[in-house]
Amino acid sequence: MSSDRQHTDQSAAGGQPRLLSEFPYPTYEEWYDEAVKLLKGAPFEKKMLTKTYEGITLQPIYTQKDVEGRPHIESLPGFAPYLRGNTAGGYQEQPWQIAQEISCATPREVNAALQNDMQRGQTAVNLVFDRASQQGFDPDHARREEIGQGGASVATLEDLKTILEGIDLEDTPIFIQAGIASVSAIALLAALAQTSQKAFGKLQGGVVNDPLGVLASEGTLPYSIDTAYKKMAAATNWAVNQAPQFKTIGAQGALYHNSGANAVQELAFTIATGVEYLRAMQHAGLSVNDVAPRMFFVFGVGTHYFMEIAKLRAARVLWTKIVKAFDGNAEAQKMTIHVRTSSWNTTVYDPYVNMLRTTVESFASVVGGCDSMHIGAFDEPIRPPDEFSRRIARNTHLILKEETHLDKTIDPAGGSWYVESLTDELARKAWAAFQEIEKQGGMACAVQAGIPQQESEQIAQQRKANLGTRKDVLIGTNMYPNLDEKPLEARDIDAAVQKARADEVARYRITQGGNAASLLAEKLPKLLQSSPGGVMPMLIEAVASGATLGELEKSSIPAGDSGISVKPVTIHRGAEMFETLRKAAEAYAARTGARPKIFMANMGPIPQHKARADFSIGFFEVGGFEMLKNDGFPTVDEAANAALASGAPAVIICSTDETYPEIVPVLTQKIKTAKPETIMILAGYPQEHVEAFKQAGIDEFIHIRANLHDIVANLMNKLGILA
Repeated sequence: MSSDRQHTDQSAAGGQPRLLSEFPYPTYEEWYDEAVKLLKGAPFEKKMLTKTYEGITLQPIYTQKDVEGRPHIESLPGFAPYLRGNTAGGYQEQPWQIAQEISCATPREVNAALQNDMQRGQTAVNLVFDRASQQGFDPDHARREEIGQGGASVATLEDLKTILEGIDLEDTPIFIQAGIASVSAIALLAALAQTSQKAFGKLQGGVVNDPLGVLASEGTLPYSIDTAYKKMAAATNWAVNQAPQFKTIGAQGALYHNSGANAVQELAFTIATGVEYLRAMQHAGLSVNDVAPRMFFVFGVGTHYFMEIAKLRAARVLWTKIVKAFDGNAEAQKMTIHVRTSSWNTTVYDPYVNMLRTTVESFASVVGGCDSMHIGAFDEPIRPPDEFSRRIARNTHLILKEETHLDKTIDPAGGSWYVESLTDELARKAWAAFQEIEKQGGMACAVQAGIPQQESEQIAQQRKANLGTRKDVLIGTNMYPNLDEKPLEARDIDAAVQKARADEVARYRITQGGNAASLLAEKLPKLLQSSPGGVMPMLIEAVASGATLGELEKSSIPAGDSGISVKPVTIHRGAEMFETLRKAAEAYAARTGARPKIFMANMGPIPQHKARADFSIGFFEVGGFEMLKNDGFPTVDEAANAALASGAPAVIICSTDETYPEIVPVLTQKIKTAKPETIMILAGYPQEHVEAFKQAGIDEFIHIRANLHDIVANLMNKLGILA
């Protein structure tokens, strides 16, 4: 037993009597000795310790000794470093915002969804712009397929007015995801408030204004980072003076999470982005006490429950430390956290399992102390969520609040020896990773050098390998697939709707005459360079006078600013590689009338072959194969004849290691003599016979350590299914 895990019996904190003190309390050493006995010779370190993607080794048991000397262990809710939350009263004082994304394609569709959802429990607007708008293009100047893709087509003041009709701008937090068009989105919202006679000072919510996030995810910015910072400074300066409750800077960690990054990397990249923006805004003349409260942070939350709780708690501690180093006051040191349940682990097949994943993730998010949250709809990876799937996701919030009563407990994970230890260890590792980014010159330099992209990809490859071997499991995808499920119907955006949106904005542009756009093109670049305080008033006036989002964006790019390009992160879902196999099998079935088949040469009575037969069925059904099952064959001749009669292009032999030497060579020879192209597979990996069995004609071995994805993909390639 390693010395760092030696513990002695502990008395209760403060000398209080221990719970159930009439019973003896075993020491760690006594527990360890009993555990070793139960392992019956298996290595303790291999069986009982868990290594994570973060490089953290999880112990099988934690005691009070594990938290001794940990900083912040005695900290209180509402006090720095805000480990236990930003307010003393927790969610009783300020509940988390139910901020479900609305990603319908047209303004009227978005408004209809909002009206429905806001009356049924949603507490904040979370508007996602479509791909065209996020890239700064009006629909009549965008690629047709990007109109309505992934969100709402928004170009004009009238569009936003339609979207937010019936929404009280002074009482409802409004979050907007607008990509590079974030500052223009703020101008649209401010112009709507102004023309609706609503006070800027009562606007709540924020815009995810994260140019480094856009650069990392898209690989390009249409203008320089310096121009992006000037626009950010103009918006932030306006908010400080006019809309102090509205946040104008958003640092996204979720994009790294959804590219496969681990929790340490996500924390480090996110806080490094925040530091980059703090420095840039200070350089623009703003103080840390003005800038930090205008920032919020977006994290992805996966199903590693305790790691995700620790991540959100560690994030607050790290940000407090950073802002304090910038001489920020207590209010500036508070980190505002929006979370989004993971899209990396969502699946197209067996999509209802996504509900279970998001339940775990949202539970962790609330226990970790998020300020607002979007819970992904179960059909999100397949199509724009409909009313039913939005309702299920929204009701998950309500169950956590109204039935589970998580809003009644302040820092429910606080005091857990495991969670407190994990939080501290995660924070330390993230701080070290953050310092490495600082050595590279900060996050902007790191993104341009490809460092976050490379590091995320390294962990993504580890995850891919573990999914392939099923060390990591996606239920319904790489384990326990349901080949009889009825797939959800994907819904593409109607091309007529896309054309109508383009025509609508083109007509709007003609009726406005282009005067506002001409004025913008003449004055805006100069204001950005010389008088940033005048930028937002000009943008707001231009929007009110008829300028479009695309015109605002085009006018903000200085002459000669050609933008910047980098290698982007690869945002993807872990299930995609298995879904490719299933879709290939389905396409094969559509062409031929039947799924690809594998004959099961089950040898001997059921007890002899069942374990490996069941394993083989689960193995190949992941790829969509039809397994030709039977109760076993008493002789090799019967098995060979049945295999050949089935017409299956592949045969898997299932029995025991002890019987294989007598069965495998003869059975393989009989089948390959009659049908040489047959692919022969053996369930198991009897090491002393592997080479002999290969010589006998076995083409592949499947076993618990095998890479399922690679083996199934290779088989499908040989059979022409993936070609």
